[in-house]
Amino acid sequence: MKKSWWSLAVLAVVAVLVAVWQSGAFQPHVNPPANAAPAGTELAELVVQPRTGMGGYSREKFPHWATVSGECDTRETVLKRDGQDVRTDAQCRPTSGTWHSPYDGGTWTKASDVDIDHTVPLGQAWESGAAKWTNDRRKEFANDLTRPQLRAVTDNVNQAKGDKAPDEWRPPLQSDWCAYATDWITVKHYYQLTVTEAEKAALTDMLNHC
Repeated sequence: MKKSWWSLAVLAVVAVLVAVWQSGAFQPHVNPPANAAPAGTELAELVVQPRTGMGGYSREKFPHWATVSGECDTRETVLKRDGQDVRTDAQCRPTSGTWHSPYDGGTWTKASDVDIDHTVPLGQAWESGAAKWTNDRRKEFANDLTRPQLRAVTDNVNQAKGDKAPDEWRPPLQSDWCAYATDWITVKHYYQLTVTEAEKAALTDMLNHC
């Protein structure tokens, strides 16, 4: 008798849970994407204002590539960091290796097929606050190995990007949108650069792919 009563009680509880589930009142908890939440917070903290324009801009005002150590400059350091089985000569120039481009999924075995992309392009930085910086600050920005500002990518993809912001250009691979948006926001937040309304909307959309 006790066993029969217990079985009926269990069945009653299960029936109640099923009914609640079907009504939509109980839904499983879904954690937000690991990178989207902090990036969203930083994006909300960025000042929104129109771009100032490219007047007075020159790449020479962002000195690069700087010497990192020995014969290695920033470009060569990123090529070694982002590549696999990279070998270099006495001047730190890569002589062999393999590079995978996150923007388009391309794989390259010649360093000449790879560009070092500034996540936030130099021209884009100029018209969102960097025009007011000192040359030393712009040099730091152009050679930043600490923030996610430098990526080894397919050269023609980087050239297609140019100085465009996310409302004007996105990586061809949608699977890279989350990483690209979070990197862009991290860099702009650290350097206190501004964003436009369209740029912010594009970044918000890309974070939805995290």
